[in-house]
This record gives sequence, structure tokens and C-alpha cells, in this order.
Amino acid sequence: MHKLFRQLLPYALLIAGAIWIWTSRTEPGEINTGSPAAPIKGFNAPDFTLQTPAGEEVNLASLQGKPVIINFWASWCPPCRAEMPALERVYQAYQSQGITILAINATNQDNRQEALDFITANHLSFTVLLDLDGAVNEIFAVRSLPTTFFIDATGVIREVVIGGPMSEALLRVQIEQLLSEGTQ
Repeated sequence: MHKLFRQLLPYALLIAGAIWIWTSRTEPGEINTGSPAAPIKGFNAPDFTLQTPAGEEVNLASLQGKPVIINFWASWCPPCRAEMPALERVYQAYQSQGITILAINATNQDNRQEALDFITANHLSFTVLLDLDGAVNEIFAVRSLPTTFFIDATGVIREVVIGGPMSEALLRVQIEQLLSEGTQ
């Protein structure tokens, strides 16, 4: 019996593999509906809608035509806290040229009041959004804070920076590239 099993096992595996290939195939012209890949450089940024601390809704698609920097952060994160002054300085320097910064607080992992206190204490003037349930962090596959996406005026992700703190020089270089792409 053991010898028969050893002889039939390769055939059984071959048949099982053929069945798996047949059932998981995608027909020509059919869209693969498997789980989406993480947003990466060179691809469109996924759309989302979040609220500011004041309750105003902001939708990424409504910002099409402007370069956007999306920074995922939390008040307990030392690198996040360290790079916020640089983000504020570059925002002040480039907002008149159309740069938008969306600082998305990972509110589902943060203390909301501490995040609000941090925003006030640091006089942040760019748009801060609250990701209360972590859905947008999930859509962008954020696994580390801070994570920053540089998105051009057409909605394409041009660069992703994971970790920090980012230097003001790096921010300025990325912004200049986004702005120069818009004039080509």
C-alpha cells in the first residue's frame, strides 16, 4: 500500500496543481479583482475623504491639478514631531505656488487630544486630517510613521519616503521636482 501511495502522489499533486491553475486563471480582457497592491511610485494615489479637526471634509480627488504632499503621522512619534517644523516652513514657502500638504494623523493609534494640542502648539497652518478608523492608513499601506507621499498635479505618486525625520532640504528638492513637472 505504501508503495502505491508513493507512485500515485506525483500524479495527485499534478492534478491538484492543474485544478488550482484552472480555477484561479483570468480570462483575456477580464480585470483581476484580487486585493490591490500598495500605492507605489509611478501609480495614481488612491482617493479618500477625511475630516479636519473642525469637521470639514477634504477629498483627495478634489485637489487634482495641484501637487500634494501627504504625510502620515502621530503625536507620540518622535520622527513625526521632529519633521513637522520643516513641513510648516516649506508649506509657508511654497503654498503660493500651489503646494498642498495633508498631514494625516493616525488617530486610531494616537490620542486625539494630544494630536490636537501638538497642532496648536506648533502653529501648523497646513491641512491636518484625522484618520479615526485607520482606513486611509490601510488604503496607503502605511506600516511605519512617518510615511510621506509626494503626488504630482495629475494624481501620480512621484516619491514615497518611509521614516524620518525628513530634512527641509529633502522636502524642498521633492517640492521643486513636483512644481517643475507641472510646467512641462
